[in-house]
Amino acid sequence: MQIILLEKVGGLGNLGDLVNVKNGYARNFLIPQGKAQRANAANLAAFEEKRAEYEAHQAAVLADAEARKLKLDGQNISVAQKAGVDGRLFGSVTTHDIAEAIKAAIGVEVVKANVRLPNGPLKAIGEYEIEVALHSDAVAAITVTIVAAE
Repeated sequence: MQIILLEKVGGLGNLGDLVNVKNGYARNFLIPQGKAQRANAANLAAFEEKRAEYEAHQAAVLADAEARKLKLDGQNISVAQKAGVDGRLFGSVTTHDIAEAIKAAIGVEVVKANVRLPNGPLKAIGEYEIEVALHSDAVAAITVTIVAAE
């Protein structure tokens, strides 16, 4: 299915690009999320009329993400979790736990989907370098320190 992107989508294209994607991806994700429209003559004309509006909105979203990135970059977040004698956790530290810790410690609103844990949930005491993707062009690197809870 050919679609018009209404915002930058990582790995797919930029605002205003005409791209071909699988039907299910377009119908079930991109169109309902407001990231794309079907590419037909009427939608192309409507997009060109509102192009400046879409670009201004995307610039504002990127500026907000960049401001939050500056607050997060290089920060050290501490998460307390129950652990055994050998340093393994009872349970694990997930993206939700990290997002809550960032909000509590720094005051920056982060959605759990923005936290990237490449090796899955953290299951041992220690320091971990993780990324927080606030926007496809604004990725902050933070250190998460997991300590044993008393």
